[in-house]
Amino acid sequence: MRWLSESQQKHWRAFRDGTALLFDVLARELDDCSGLSLGEYEVLVRLSEAPGHALRMSELADDLAHSRSRLTHTVARMERDGIVRREPARDDARGVNCVLTEHGWQVLVAAAPGHVESVRAHLVDVLDDTQLAALGVAMQVVVEHLRAPAGAPAAPDGVGRPR
Repeated sequence: MRWLSESQQKHWRAFRDGTALLFDVLARELDDCSGLSLGEYEVLVRLSEAPGHALRMSELADDLAHSRSRLTHTVARMERDGIVRREPARDDARGVNCVLTEHGWQVLVAAAPGHVESVRAHLVDVLDDTQLAALGVAMQVVVEHLRAPAGAPAAPDGVGRPR
């Protein structure tokens, strides 16, 4: 067993506590401001950036690192609220697309300024540019590691692994 060193333990706990506190405050402020959960907001953002404001449910689940069942429940709630709709994929009858509605676009446009301000207030403006860049680079390495196919070799510099 390779235990964490004192320094590693300190950094791990700071990361764990910092991310938990950060996501708690971001979720609370987003909900207070817009009535959206962080998961719902991320669905809206991804759809808003997609061609035609639509993504296959499977692609959306992979992109958000959500289980298919969790995403299905989230999208069902959003569909009941009229902010997204599901429709058969045109290129594959077995696939289902999630589509951002006009109402959903308006909900996102209304929620985005408050959420961005919250992200700035609790993360971006708390760190200097070097710290923020180091955090982003480090977390991208973790994302690529966790999304790499099982058994895929690690890139020597920690970047450029296939997704």
